[in-house]
Amino acid sequence: MGTLVDRFDEHDGPVRGVAIHPTRPLLVTGGDDYKVKVWDIRPQGRKCLFTLHGHLDYVRTVQFHHEMPWIISASDDQTIRIWNSTSRNCIAILTGHSHYIMSAMFHPKEDLVVSASMDQTVRVWDISGLRKGTPQAQPGAFDTFDSFSTVKYVLEGHDRGVNYAAFHPSLPLIVSAGDDRQVKLWRMSETKAWEVDTCRGHFNNVSSALFHPRHELILSVGEDKTIRVWDMSRRTAVQTFRREHDRFWVLTAHPELNLFAAGHDNGLIVFKLERERPAFALQNDILYYIRDKYVRQYDLNTGSDVGVLS
Repeated sequence: MGTLVDRFDEHDGPVRGVAIHPTRPLLVTGGDDYKVKVWDIRPQGRKCLFTLHGHLDYVRTVQFHHEMPWIISASDDQTIRIWNSTSRNCIAILTGHSHYIMSAMFHPKEDLVVSASMDQTVRVWDISGLRKGTPQAQPGAFDTFDSFSTVKYVLEGHDRGVNYAAFHPSLPLIVSAGDDRQVKLWRMSETKAWEVDTCRGHFNNVSSALFHPRHELILSVGEDKTIRVWDMSRRTAVQTFRREHDRFWVLTAHPELNLFAAGHDNGLIVFKLERERPAFALQNDILYYIRDKYVRQYDLNTGSDVGVLS
């Protein structure tokens, strides 16, 4: 069972976004008080380090950059802000969406951001200009930010608001989840982006979707009280998990372990998708086992390991 380690109570009202730093003991949160807060989560120093002010409405998602000292936040004020966590200043304001921005995420390797909005679009932003310098804008002088981030693609295809969009960890792909009950797969090239296909099966709003870190699978959760697992190549559902009373709202994957977490109306569940011990059978000195959809044969005497069936 999960054990409560600590509570962080400084936000006024609901907390909608939360993320842990990939390498440092830091937590970033965003809430309905329009604030972004950064916390020290070391056992000896659990406290709020600083608060970032600037958003004019609810903050939906927050995330640390994997390399630079940057934080990204998405808000109902129709802006995405990028903050420098060292100087504690806002270094970019991305404008262009015409409704609430439900999520904004950094690309795991490239200088890109993907965002999802109630304006029914997914947008990809080029933020490479941020590495070249930081605008020295006075408070309120936001026009200086424009040259540091530009819209690269606008992806249109959802029939209702889009709740979440995420990059693939290694391929030029995006997955998005919307109130049209659809999970969409998009592909990017250097010059354009386009819709590849749609996963249909949810019967209420889809709250979140992501790519499996190691397999060709998409996971999604929704207000229909289900977690669904889709085959990425066939775009068909391969597994569905249902709760009786609780709608699902958020979904995340552990960066290294075979662990996923999904948040619902009354808490969260942590789950695994595949067996960690393969199916096997031992006959005399030969071990038969399953790996990557193959039946393999391992000779305990000679150490030979060969595939026998696919």
